[in-house]
Order: sequence, then C-alpha cells, then structure tokens
Amino acid sequence: MTEVYKKEDLIGTQVIAVVNFPPKQIANFFSECLVMGIYSENQNIVLLMPERVVKNGSKIG
Repeated sequence: MTEVYKKEDLIGTQVIAVVNFPPKQIANFFSECLVMGIYSENQNIVLLMPERVVKNGSKIG
C-alpha cells in the first residue's frame, strides 16, 4: 500500500473494511479489522473505496 498511498493522502478517506473480528496478532500489534483492497498489475494494493460518501459503519452488501 505504501507504494500507492501516502499517509497524509488517506486521512479522512473512506475505505471498505470488515470490523469486529476477534483480535488477531499481526507482528507486534493486535488487529480487529480487515481493510479490503485489490492487487494491481504491479502487485501493489489498491484500496476499495465507495464511489460516493456513505455513513461510516454501513453494512457491506
């Protein structure tokens, strides 16, 4: 992801994610969220984002 996005470009951006997973240790921290993305042709991750502003926490359908 760091090849495609800068931290300052993502602040305030809505992304598609699955939340409320049981805590899972990833390296030295715990995660309860899975952010969704697609691998590009260059094997970089491109985040899935809604095309319109939606209410945060809306169900994926």
